[in-house]
Parts: sequence; C-alpha cells; structure tokens
Amino acid sequence: MYRAPVNEIAFTLREVTGLKQLQGMPGNEELTDDLVDAILSEAAKFAEEEIAPLNRKGDLDGAKLVDGWVKTTPGWKECYTNWYQGGWNSLTGSPEFGGQGLPNMLHVAVMEMWNSGSMAFTLGPTLTIGAVEAIETHGSDYLKSTYLPKLISGEWTGTMNLTEPQAGSDLSALRSRAEPQGDGTYKIFGQKIYITYGDHDMTDNIVHLVLARLPDAPAGTRGISLFVVPKYMVNEDGSLGELNDVRVAGVEHKLGIHGSPTCTMVYGDEGGAIGYLVGEENRGLACMFTMMNNARLAVGVQGLGIAELAFQEALAYALERRQGKAPGSTEEGMSPIAELPDVKRMLLSMKSKAQVARAICFACAHALDMAKAATDPEQKKFWSERAGLLTPIAKGYSTDIGVDVASIGIQVHGGMGFVEETGAAQHLRDARIAPIYEGTNGIQAMDLVMRKLPLSGGEHLKAFVAELREVEAAVSAENTSDLGHTARKLKSAIDDFEAAAFWLLEAQGAGKTGEALAGATPFLKLAGLTLGGAMLAKGAIASKGEDELAHKRRVQLARAFAETELGETAGLKEAVIESGEGVLSVNMAEFA
Repeated sequence: MYRAPVNEIAFTLREVTGLKQLQGMPGNEELTDDLVDAILSEAAKFAEEEIAPLNRKGDLDGAKLVDGWVKTTPGWKECYTNWYQGGWNSLTGSPEFGGQGLPNMLHVAVMEMWNSGSMAFTLGPTLTIGAVEAIETHGSDYLKSTYLPKLISGEWTGTMNLTEPQAGSDLSALRSRAEPQGDGTYKIFGQKIYITYGDHDMTDNIVHLVLARLPDAPAGTRGISLFVVPKYMVNEDGSLGELNDVRVAGVEHKLGIHGSPTCTMVYGDEGGAIGYLVGEENRGLACMFTMMNNARLAVGVQGLGIAELAFQEALAYALERRQGKAPGSTEEGMSPIAELPDVKRMLLSMKSKAQVARAICFACAHALDMAKAATDPEQKKFWSERAGLLTPIAKGYSTDIGVDVASIGIQVHGGMGFVEETGAAQHLRDARIAPIYEGTNGIQAMDLVMRKLPLSGGEHLKAFVAELREVEAAVSAENTSDLGHTARKLKSAIDDFEAAAFWLLEAQGAGKTGEALAGATPFLKLAGLTLGGAMLAKGAIASKGEDELAHKRRVQLARAFAETELGETAGLKEAVIESGEGVLSVNMAEFA
C-alpha cells in the first residue's frame, strides 16, 4: 500500500530545490512552513486513502465507450468529486477566478503523491490545469470569465487536442479547419486522436482546446490557430445549453493507464462545432505551447510518481520474501532478499533514481515560480531561461527513470513481478507512455540541445555548470569517509557534461546540426545523471543537522548513485561527441 513520503518531499522542497528562496520573494509572504506542511499532509491523506485504492480497479476495469459516451471506472467519479470539492484543482489558479494562487512547487509536490496514487486518475486534472494556463495567458475576457472559474475549481475539465492521424509530433500536417462565422465564433471540423480524457462522466462539461486552420491560413505551423470548443454550450447566465457538435468516435485499448480514457474526437459531423478563438489567428501554436510546457513538467512528475510507488512495493516485497543466504548472515534459515547484495543494489538504484526525479522536477517548478515572482528584468530572464533548460530534462530524464525503476521493480519481484497478481507489471505498463506523449523524449533532447543550450549565447549554460561545480566543491570539502568516492565521481560527471555541452554548441555554430542531433538523446541522459548526482549530494550535505537516520539515508543514496550510476557519463560524453558521423552515414533502407 502506498505511503506518501511527506518528509522526503518537504526536505527536497526546502533544502535542495529552493522553496526557502521563494518564500522570501514578494507575493509569497503567506507561504509559511506551517501552510506548506498542512497542504502536504492533507494531500498525502487524500492520495493514500482515496486515490490509491482505485489504482488497481482502474487497471482491471478501465474506461469504456457506452452508448456513444465514455464511462469511467466505478468509483472514479466519486473520487474526482471529492478531489475538486476539497480545493485541490484550484491550488495554483488565479485568485481572480477562485484559485488559491499558490506556487508551482507545491502543486508539483502534491501531483507526485496523486500520480503515485494513480497516474491514470491524475491525468484528467493534469490536462485541466494546462487548459487553465492557456486560457489565462492568452484568452479573451469573455473566455476567462466564462470558463476559468469552473476549470480552476475543477467543476469542469479541460483537454488538449493536437494530434491527428496524419499529424503526430509534426503539426505542420494538421488538417482540422475552422470557419469564421462573422459573430466572433468559428465552426470547427476535423478529427483528433489520442485525446486524454476527451470524454468522461466525472463532470457536467468538458472544455476542449483544439488546434485548427483558418481558410486563408499560411501553410505549415505558422497557420495554426487555437480554439476553445466546449462539449456543452454555455449560456449567458453560466448555465449549460445544448450539446455542441462534438462526439467520441472511439476509446483506445492501451498497454497501460487503462482508467484514463484516450479518445478519438470528431468535430463538425452535423454542421460544425462552435469554437472561440484563443489569442490571435494563426498564432495558436504559441498559445498551445503554454499548455504543453506545463504538461511536460507534469509528465515528468508522472515518472517520479510511478518510480516512488514501484520502489515502495519492491522494498516491501524484498523485506518479506526469503531466498538464499545473505553474506555474513547468522540467522537460521533463508534471508530476506533485501539483504542479498544484488537485490540491495537494485533497491538502492530505484530509491536514488526516484529522489533524483523528485529533485529535478521540483527544481524546474522552482525556476518557473522564481521567473513569475522576480521583479528585476535580469532575474526574470535568468529564471525563465533556467526553467527552459530544466523542462526537457525534467520531462525526459524523469520519465525514463519511471520506466527504468518500474522495470527494476519487476526484477526484484522475480517471477511474481511478471504475473499481474502483484501489480508490479502495471507500473511498467502505466509508465511506458510517459516518454512518448507531450513531446517524445527524443524531441525533448533536441529541444535541450538546439534551443536551450544556446540561451544567452551559452552564458546561461556557463552559470549552470558553475552551480554544479559549487556543489562538487562542497562535497569535496566535507571529505568524510561515508561519502566514499562521491566527490570524485561527481567532478568527473560535471567534466563530461561540460565537455559534451560545449561541443554541441560548437557543432551547431559550425553547421554540424546532424551531428548535434545524433548526440541529443545521450546528452539528455548525461545532463540528467549529472544534475541528479549533484542534487543528491546537495541533499546529503544539507541534512547534516537533521535526524541521524534521515541524514544517513541521504548520504547512502548520494554515494550509491555516484558510485553505481555516474560512471555512465564518460561513455555518454563519447557518444555525444563521436557517434554522430557513424549514425548519419547509415541508410536504414539497406537494413530492410
């Protein structure tokens, strides 16, 4: 049974990823430690007692299409009602529209717990919060007043409609169309696929954000506009009107997240769905990216949530399961497999990776909050760039961690992990989508290399490396035997990261775009490993005045990660710098 790691979450927020710094910023005066602790405690209770018990039910009895509409897992609707009535959806929403105005750091922290409870359940609110941000940032006063209060409260949910059968990651091929009606509305026609919570029975209305082309739109991504298309029209008094021309054509049968309905949506079968423009015509992609950037960090948190849950269940099993004899054991009979060196290594890998994902995601949220809170233009720019740099790492590396940790969890369970009875297999099936949607991890790697490393002409990258060096220097200054080879391993990793990063910048400057792109994915992993190692080490040092056992655990995790994981950075650096030509020279058709 899942137990939210509240103390670990609170420590990471305060001591590793900058919550204390944020609490000192204007507008955050009410963000006291007592308030933070109260929110974390109540979120943990809801995740453990209400969401987690539904996780297995959602896997076994997932969302279904019944009489043309989606019916969710029994208990899903009641849980969601309790969730939004508890105020959880409104945590970060604007107070102007009924939100609580709390920072992203707190939202990400509670989202971790909800995803550990059930990733499939939490996907619905995740998309709603992204829709809120898109409308709040780009919508007209009418859209804000009509839709934001209900979306922020959670009384209605939101979706993101990008993908079409012929247009996946490349939206330039998008065909859905929008016809202006002369009264400020548009008629929307087209089909969208892979729409998360495109339909369900948990709320009275669903607010779809849909990408479509106007009749005179330029070709490619420059000709895409964004529209709000409600499932039910909204009357002037705020009551619900007639059903819009929107229908569900199917629900996907998926590898995992069975409780989350993934829908094919059809717009305009009966004359055109009524839509409302968000932002400017032909500028929809910029509006949608507001939503996507929010979603990318949220997906990283999904990897974190699954990793934490998989570790907890693997540890519980390993402490109970007896097999073989542990070295040095004097007990009669067989030992718990948690005492066997190889299993212990796997469990340490799972735990340390989950903590790495936590720290990276929280750090990304901190940067977003600082960019919002900063009043000095240079500071605002700095934190905006830091959020930009960390977002692809948070999404890409954390979701890879989710898959990796879930897979190791099956290994710890042995044959019992491969059968569905224990639930360990569900975590891997659920986690596997996260590196794919909201921009594949390959796209995240390309974004990191091509757009984020060059920020401020590479100066932000230099500042980032300098911060990593400060952590390494602090670890070296500790010079305690319990940290083992952590300082040396971290220094080598930072050296590898710096060499690979600046090689990529030089390659782009020399017109070697193909070589840079070929090294993008190994570089993203190299960045995640290095940042993760630094953050675990930072936590180990920061916990010196803490409870003795908590400090011991953090030191052990930092050391285990440094000594068993950071050795990969040397090979990854070589893959970044040396593999491009070999990859580019291959004609894959010759392998057919």
